[in-house]
Amino acid sequence: MIDAHHHLWDLNAVDYPWLMEKGKKRFFGDPTPIQRNYLIDEHIKLAASLGFKASVHIQVGATDGLEEAKWVNKIVSENQSWPMAQVAFCDLSSDQREIRLDELQRLSSVVGVRQIVGRSPAEDANSKTNELLTSDNFMQGLQSISDRGLSFDLQIIPELSETCAAVFSQFPNLQVILCHAGSPYNRTEEGITSWSSDLNHLSKLSNVSCKLSGLGMFDHNWTQATVAPIVATVMEQFGSARVMFGSNFPVDSLSSSFKALFERLTSIIDEKYFEDVFFKTAQNIYFPNFSSG
Repeated sequence: MIDAHHHLWDLNAVDYPWLMEKGKKRFFGDPTPIQRNYLIDEHIKLAASLGFKASVHIQVGATDGLEEAKWVNKIVSENQSWPMAQVAFCDLSSDQREIRLDELQRLSSVVGVRQIVGRSPAEDANSKTNELLTSDNFMQGLQSISDRGLSFDLQIIPELSETCAAVFSQFPNLQVILCHAGSPYNRTEEGITSWSSDLNHLSKLSNVSCKLSGLGMFDHNWTQATVAPIVATVMEQFGSARVMFGSNFPVDSLSSSFKALFERLTSIIDEKYFEDVFFKTAQNIYFPNFSSG
């Protein structure tokens, strides 16, 4: 099995402003319990105990995305028994984009890029990251990573789904992976209905896959029953061949243990889809040369 979405951080090796800032609540809650080092040995211990054999590291807001990518690449080289690909940060709208992409692609573990487009309604109002969707430079950056064979991890809020679908429909050869099931942060019945309708814009695109990850980010009291409608919707709209599991650890450790998270999802998903969701989809996108042996 492959954990297709997790983070690592060493606060002494790489600068992460949001992890250094004390006392500020985030969209996903109070980060205080995870404002500590989370290293590869800890993650392997948690994941391997459940049968996982590989993982995908996702960039996580370092001051310098290249510095973070180099650090992760070093971790990969030092842990050959645990295959790990990484999705690194690059500002695709920057004039320095091609130089930075060249540097990232010199790192053997880099298989994709994530540049967060939507964080939360409040944060988006300040960060203006939504404006990327109307940026010609960003469009050129998407074309560049498509040409380079890199994937794009897309993190948004549901309200941006229709606009994003219009954007990513222009890049049919670009593998796009929707993080955290599109962030259904409004867990009321009305909110889930609206999220499902928004999600449909993206699920119609054959080049878009979806991660069942971050399900506890917006409801720290989540249960198997409360997320079952979310999982069912993702499975119905995308089909198992375009759905993959991601622990989102250590962020999701704020809402459950790794074991509980895994067991809840395996109780919801039909066993006949396990190989796709927990292995094949992630393998096809992130690890084309990885075998289950």
